This record gives sequence, C-alpha cells and structure tokens, in this order.
Amino acid sequence: MAASLGFRGAASGLRYWSGRRRPVGSLAAVCSRSMASKTPVGFIGLGNMGNPMAKNLIKHGYPLILYDVFPDVCKEFKEAGEQVASSPADVAEKADRIITMLPSSMNSIEVYSGANGILKKVKKGSLLIDSSTIDPSVSKELAKEVEKMGAVFMDAPVSGGAARSGNLTFMVGGVENEFAAAQELLGCMGSNVLYCGAVGSGQSAKICNNMLLAISMIGTAEAMNLGIRSGLDPKLLAKILNMSSGRCWSSDTYNPVPGVMDGVPSSNNYQGGFGTTLMAKDLGLAQDSATSTKTPILLGSVAHQIYRMMCSKGYSKKDFSSVFQYLREEETF
Repeated sequence: MAASLGFRGAASGLRYWSGRRRPVGSLAAVCSRSMASKTPVGFIGLGNMGNPMAKNLIKHGYPLILYDVFPDVCKEFKEAGEQVASSPADVAEKADRIITMLPSSMNSIEVYSGANGILKKVKKGSLLIDSSTIDPSVSKELAKEVEKMGAVFMDAPVSGGAARSGNLTFMVGGVENEFAAAQELLGCMGSNVLYCGAVGSGQSAKICNNMLLAISMIGTAEAMNLGIRSGLDPKLLAKILNMSSGRCWSSDTYNPVPGVMDGVPSSNNYQGGFGTTLMAKDLGLAQDSATSTKTPILLGSVAHQIYRMMCSKGYSKKDFSSVFQYLREEETF
C-alpha cells in the first residue's frame, strides 16, 4: 500500500460542513454546547492515549462510533452505550468527523487507505483528524488522498502525557480555515490546541518535541544515576535539580527514579506511560527528518541509538523513563 501511494519513509456539535462553519468562541463555550448540536464522532484507536481521549469526548457529551483492531478494548465503551463499528470504513459510513490515534505510519496508512479503510466509505465534507505521531510525508500523502474524496485531513499529534485529565497539547496541521472545526473537538481533550501551519507541520512540531524529551530524559537519568552512585539521596538530588538550572519536565514532573515521585511510571515498575518502542519510533522519524533537511541532530541520533538498544534488551514495553534502569544495569558504556 505504501508504495502504491508513493509514501516516503512510511516503513521506518457543530456538524462539519464542507469547509464553511460558524465562528467558534472559547473552548469552554464550545464544550458546553447543547447535546443537540453534538452529532456522533468516529474514534479509531483505543490504546494508552486513545482510550482516555475518547472518554473525554464522551464526558463533553459527544456520542462516539468506535473501532479498534483489538475488539476487547471496545467492550467497556459498548457497555456504556457507545456504538462499536466493524471496521474503519464502517466508522466513516456512520460519522462525518473522525479522530484516529494510531501507533505508526503503517497503521495510519492501513486505517485510511486499506481494504476496509476510512477512504472506502468516507463522505464528502467529512473532517478526518489524525492524532497519531507519524512521518510528516505520510500525513501529506494521506491529505492528498482524502482531498480526492472531497473530505479534509488534518494532522494533530499530541503531547503532554495527561490524556486522562484532558491536559494534552495538540499540534495541528492543515488548511487554516478548517482549524476551528478541529479545535471544537480537540479542545475537549486538551488544554492547548495550536495551529502550526500546513498539513505535516503538526507532525514536525511533535517530532522536535519528542526528540528534546528523549534527550532530556536520558540526561536526567544520567545525572540521577551519577548522584546516587556518588552517595546522594535521590529525593534530595531531585529537589536540588528542580530548584536549580538543571530543572526540566523529566526531572520535576516525570522523574525516572523509582520512589522519587508518586503517580509516575518509574514508581510502578515503569508500566503505563509512553512506551520505549514508541519513543524509538519517534526518534527514527526525527532522524529521517534530519536527513531530508540536512540538519545535524547529534544528541538526537545518540538518543535514537540508546532507545533502540533498550528495545533489543527487554525494555520495549516499559515506559521510556526506564532508561534510568537501563543505565543502572548496563556496564558497557
């Protein structure tokens, strides 16, 4: 499928009306609209991020039509009265606004352009929002295919790590006069919805963010490991870092050392959160982007190699902050 569509690098309540819509006010006003204005929204991909995102749409009064390749994850939604579709095409037949949240470029290609994909049944004027983190070139090619069907595609990858509480940041790429329609939905799942430019620009912003996140997490893990091996108490060291110039999100919000913070993966055997495999994938996207733009990313390249090594040594399903544990156990550096 990737080859036939010309994808490069794919392997590595307000109803939406055809580009013309009412002005949208504040996100709070949008999310408090009457139920009558909230027509069903399609949602495809109910993984660690997609599941709480879908639940936040429900909390804001949006009925959903759901699909996931693993039917069991749809069970709780079905029991709560939401519709479960048999395929992405089935979702597209029943909803004219669809959000997808998928693991990779290949998954997005399959969901949109596969034998039972969205484009088989998409209705003219539909709004398709892909919140997956994928190659920007794939987003651009999908947008072209969607446009041929008379619909609109926008990329809107997320960051923030707080999907459950609705505090995500969405980075949106697409035609600017379609942004208000996307913002209506995305604002009910995130506290920040930012327009970045043309299709693919949201992906570019997300890739840059995650590359920096990976680098800062490795740096935090190295600093904490060095301090602990030098005899410092980890909680004291974290406190000092967070009162000093070394402070960053990886140290003060998502500390990688078990026992330093409650409610983060490091204090739950690195379960949940953002998987090491996904971080390695995003760093691969950064590497591809750097190659195509002839941009040096020295630390980004090293971070990519570290997370790839972690995946090969049993860390693939652990949260990416498990790089601390990896550094503690490895004696080969």
